[in-house]
Amino acid sequence: MIRTPILAALVTSAVVFMAVDVSAQTGLKTIRIASGLSAPLWAGSPPGDEDRIFVLEQNSGLIKIIKNGTVLGTPFLSLAGKLTTGGERGLLGLAFHPNYDANGFFYVNYTKSGADAGATIVERYQVSAGNPDVADAGSGLVLLGPISQPFSNHNGGCIQFGPDGYLYVGTGDGGSGGDPGCRAQDGGTLLGKMLRIDVDNGGAAPPTNPFVGDPNFDDRIWAYGLRNPWRFSFDRENGDLYVADVGQNAREEIDWVPGTSLGGENYGWKVMEGNNCFSTTACGTVPPCNSPLFTDPVHTYGHGAGCSVTGGAVYRGCAIPDLQGTYFFADYCSDSIWSFRMVGGALTEFQTRTAELAPGGGLSITSITSFGETACGEILIVDRGGEIFQIVADAPAPGTDLGSGLAGSNGLIPELSACGLLNSGNSAQIRLRDARPSAFCVLFVSPGLNPTPLRGGILLPDITIAHFSFPLNTSGEGGVEFTAPGGGGPFDFYAQYVISEPALPQGAAFSNGLQVTWQP
Repeated sequence: MIRTPILAALVTSAVVFMAVDVSAQTGLKTIRIASGLSAPLWAGSPPGDEDRIFVLEQNSGLIKIIKNGTVLGTPFLSLAGKLTTGGERGLLGLAFHPNYDANGFFYVNYTKSGADAGATIVERYQVSAGNPDVADAGSGLVLLGPISQPFSNHNGGCIQFGPDGYLYVGTGDGGSGGDPGCRAQDGGTLLGKMLRIDVDNGGAAPPTNPFVGDPNFDDRIWAYGLRNPWRFSFDRENGDLYVADVGQNAREEIDWVPGTSLGGENYGWKVMEGNNCFSTTACGTVPPCNSPLFTDPVHTYGHGAGCSVTGGAVYRGCAIPDLQGTYFFADYCSDSIWSFRMVGGALTEFQTRTAELAPGGGLSITSITSFGETACGEILIVDRGGEIFQIVADAPAPGTDLGSGLAGSNGLIPELSACGLLNSGNSAQIRLRDARPSAFCVLFVSPGLNPTPLRGGILLPDITIAHFSFPLNTSGEGGVEFTAPGGGGPFDFYAQYVISEPALPQGAAFSNGLQVTWQP
């Protein structure tokens, strides 16, 4: 139902343009977006923050910010005095609260100094009141730990918020080799586990955790049987969980659990290494080798292809629409990069991406410690040598912000962004942010020139394409995928959202305008 006179008038001559599936495979490449970092282990952005990328450095204990293509000279936070470093120890994980924009909370995982040196700590901090690029160093609050580590290796360290709003924490089996204490199978220890805690309740176990009330398990355990989960991630669209678990001497593995899982998975270590039988020494009563009680990996590879898997991320950006749902991962030793899709619970479209993603120009991607995601879902690659790369389309077309946005009833100017129009015949995505949640909106796309001002926004002439998208999600975000006509070109297109805003006198708000170039 059209809710305002302005929207009703504009839509009468518009043509609805539906989303189009794309089968063509876009060529990829990488671009370097930062260098000169010291042993970086993670890179990513707070929810909705498309202007900054945060990077943690393992040994320096610094969290740095890349802003407008520059690494800021003042670190966001220094934890140098709190760390035990060396080998696999140090500052190992960073995660931003889902409501970071409102509460400023973020979380770090590190191996502590002082008493119980090397133990794992998960601690909450908060951004400073006066400067969004600097954290309050005195705001630390420990939510988990210390988790004593009997050896210096296998600390895990990755932390991620799941779609349920809880914080997931990956821990290694305590180190040495072969898990001598069989800790990964022991429900009484937090080592070799995937933990799930409620950060809004002091780090307590959520009541829906699978082992709550089981005397043989700590309530905070979500899954177990992991050796050293070196990076895990959630698919931001469906909540599927991907875990890369580093093997012993023979097999590296990727574990996958659908977003509908209630937890409780046993990934098999040390009874299993990948799909191979390993050992039950010191394990007591555990499922036998190849037991159906184990959650099998969806992919393994032998040490002829590498020696230490680095988990990655599922692509959910909008710059490369036909890459949607593709999971990227790598091997730290061989510098190989691979990808696949999970479709209907089955692994499909496995590809080796190493050569395609080589940056060229005298640059190289080596010793990959992590993958990351920007706020809009583009994928980053973290090189231990101090560089951050981004996966991009081989020939993306830029978008130019024309400005002239009109604030909505929430006081925000709805921000429109085209994350890349590709070659003719491929689809593109345009996204809107900061609109009123659940608003009715219409996207107009026009090949016409010289947009004209209207009510503080702009109205596009010669409207030929419109896409209804209602309502927006609860964060005031929405988007559309479409395909431009083929032949000729390049073409300039213009785009703008008109959004129902009953609280405003004119009954509608306008996003900024966007000019994009389509290059056949």
